[in-house]
Amino acid sequence: MTSFLQILIDAISLGSLYALVALGIGLLFGILRLINFAQGDFVTLGAYALLVPSTNVVAVVFIGGWPLVPLVLTICLIVVAIALLCDFAVFRNLRRANPTSLLIASFALSYVIQNLILMIHGARPKSVDLWSGLTKVIAIGGMRVPILQLVMVSVTVVLLIVLVLFLQKTKYGIQMRAASEDFAMARYLGIKADFVIGLAFGISGILAAVVALLVVAQAGIVSPIMGVNLVIFGFIATVIGGMGSLSGSVIGGMAVGMASTFMQAYLPPDARAFRDAFVFALVILFLLLRPSGIVKVKALQERV
Repeated sequence: MTSFLQILIDAISLGSLYALVALGIGLLFGILRLINFAQGDFVTLGAYALLVPSTNVVAVVFIGGWPLVPLVLTICLIVVAIALLCDFAVFRNLRRANPTSLLIASFALSYVIQNLILMIHGARPKSVDLWSGLTKVIAIGGMRVPILQLVMVSVTVVLLIVLVLFLQKTKYGIQMRAASEDFAMARYLGIKADFVIGLAFGISGILAAVVALLVVAQAGIVSPIMGVNLVIFGFIATVIGGMGSLSGSVIGGMAVGMASTFMQAYLPPDARAFRDAFVFALVILFLLLRPSGIVKVKALQERV
């Protein structure tokens, strides 16, 4: 029983990361019908923002050595600024484009960002010691739980509560919900499209920055492609949960994280190297049975 609970905690912490990435993807898809595969590269940029730009093999920490609050705020501001810049430079000119064009643009943007990182920092992964105290283990009822896992789950819960309250209780949150329901009608009623979309990009940037800090604290390494797997699993989570549903994104993220962790624990040793293939097979099976995802949303409509 203790072993199962230990694995469950690992699954929830991994699912928390996937849920945060899925939220960033789902938020933009709900409003702009954009599947932003550059969301993973926003995570990567947030991680590299901790360092002094250099192609040296050894990382030189800059912002990563600051106290907690200034560090978190600065990384969030940097990633939000990058997300807004990407919207202004790329996606604002594609407001009336079809979803396929937006998807291709996000792929191209992702590739450009990855290569810019390679030019500035080089291709080699770099070690970063961020909040090493969080790797300490505490005993809970016979289980040994890293403090970082508790922090991941707590941060995810807090961000979810804040995001729900923002969407439900604030004027701008209500505008975002209206835009996600019927973007054309929201514009006719006077909601400023560029502002709402920019706000969505800003929130997705904050989520990406938080994920970047958690991943670096956990792995202790940054690399130019560190966000690729995250965005793939985050996208899978949004599909499973229901495209355009924020609650579905969270549920999907948790489901993917749990499936991945439990397969790693219970698959035969020779099959564990193919864990991701089994996870994707489960995703295909689930979508064959329920194509709309866990949470059904309003049918997608063309933007005008």
